[in-house]
Amino acid sequence: MNILDDIEKIRAHDPENMYNRIFDFPEQLADAVKLGKLWKFDASAFPGIKNIVTVGMGGSGIAGDLMRSYLRTKLLVPVDICRSYALPEYVDDETLVVAASYSGNTEETLAAVDDALNRKAMLAAIATGGLLEEVAQLNDIPLAKLPGGLQPRAALGYLFVMTMMFLEQVGHAKGFSKELEKVIPQLQKHREKYIEDNSTTINPAKNLAQKLHKKIVIVYSGPTLTDAVGRRWKAQLCENAKTLAFANQFPEFNHNELVGWSPSIEELASHLAVVILRDLGDHPQVRQRMNIVGELIRSRGVEAIDVHSRGETELERMLSLVQFGDFVSYYLAILNEVDPTPVKIIDALKKALAEAKK
Repeated sequence: MNILDDIEKIRAHDPENMYNRIFDFPEQLADAVKLGKLWKFDASAFPGIKNIVTVGMGGSGIAGDLMRSYLRTKLLVPVDICRSYALPEYVDDETLVVAASYSGNTEETLAAVDDALNRKAMLAAIATGGLLEEVAQLNDIPLAKLPGGLQPRAALGYLFVMTMMFLEQVGHAKGFSKELEKVIPQLQKHREKYIEDNSTTINPAKNLAQKLHKKIVIVYSGPTLTDAVGRRWKAQLCENAKTLAFANQFPEFNHNELVGWSPSIEELASHLAVVILRDLGDHPQVRQRMNIVGELIRSRGVEAIDVHSRGETELERMLSLVQFGDFVSYYLAILNEVDPTPVKIIDALKKALAEAKK
């Protein structure tokens, strides 16, 4: 029997129940909306926002990427993502800085918050507690306190929604919560195809995981709605499935990385797989590039798989791809016979960094 069709074997590789975290993504979004409505702060303390910077690393940082992608055609102020210890030089008292650290102890995020305080930027914070909560309390920074007990990457619903609902309250994401409440039931319908009880023959997530098994995965996306989703896919494949993956976007990589798909790549073809994330909102020329490049990659003996978003609204389409990618990464972890939850190599790095400071 295929391991993906053996529920007992699936569960044996998932002692910390990452499956339920992924399955419950729509419910987490709904719970986050409730929490967001309880987040009380003085919106008038955030006047005249000229630009927005989100700060976060890893699973906490991807929420800012999704926010930027979703609001790309709606926001009238620039948005930047900070994944470092220091903020961009332009940050000042007319900048809104939204800092997210699920643990509350991410050293890069804490350093960037200190930088923001020194520049008198407007600040909001999202965390389960930790040092970020202490800093927020000491400096009267609005803090959204999240439920604990999750891996940061498994708390994406909370992190994304709280970021968006803060922006909604200060006037930069109007109507978001109502739109999300319409999307949640659709995501619940979408996941019916991905549940563990469905056999590999009828389960798209299991089927794609099989195609990616024992491969280095390259995820290509469009430059707009799906760019952050491509980053999420890469991260989930690396962290959940413990599979090396990379991501890039059309049309930019067509001007450089594409040259790497030369005839010599055929020697590595059996070790590679490409996923192309597609959306009905992709620019016509981007769609054309996806068609042509997909065929070029296939001509090198590498499988290139098109994955289409689902839904009518941009929010549903974006989150549908996130949801699908999470299920794919989970089933790939099972095929790799690894526990999808722990990230031991990251823990080892953190330990080494802490010891180096002594």
